[in-house]
Amino acid sequence: MSKTRKAEFRPNEFVVYPAHGVGQIVSIEEREIAGMQLELFVISFEKDKMTLRVPTDKATAVGMRSLSTPDVVSKALQTLKGKARVKRAMWSRRAQEYEQKINSGDLLAIAEVVRDLHRTDDQREQSYSERQLYEAALERLTREVAAVSGIDEAGAAKQVDEVLVARAA
Repeated sequence: MSKTRKAEFRPNEFVVYPAHGVGQIVSIEEREIAGMQLELFVISFEKDKMTLRVPTDKATAVGMRSLSTPDVVSKALQTLKGKARVKRAMWSRRAQEYEQKINSGDLLAIAEVVRDLHRTDDQREQSYSERQLYEAALERLTREVAAVSGIDEAGAAKQVDEVLVARAA
């Protein structure tokens, strides 16, 4: 291993990669790529059946971070209780903003997307693209809540759903 190794992340630790959500560092390996020796975090995203390799010295630059603290999770759940803020901009522009928030990896921004796109049974139905964004944001939020709380995803989904249903009541 090289001497410049970042000690911030360790094998078996859960991390958040902005574009993919919660993953687990499986190992740290050395590879020769284009004639250079690189040290890489090997991150497994079990649910997506995907493995990602991130150079250790670029991890923070690409936005990889540790899981949120329980305080941030409770703030995110508190965000869900708020009133939906829907701008009157064109859908394509709003969709772009939502996508950016989801891919930012910021749990509070993801919670805002879930809050803004959540529909109760008595509201009009979502369009296909609206539903896709909502489900992507909900899945990211649920996975991180589950990882931080130490519960399974079904339990976290139930917890998030209870907050959303209570808001609608």
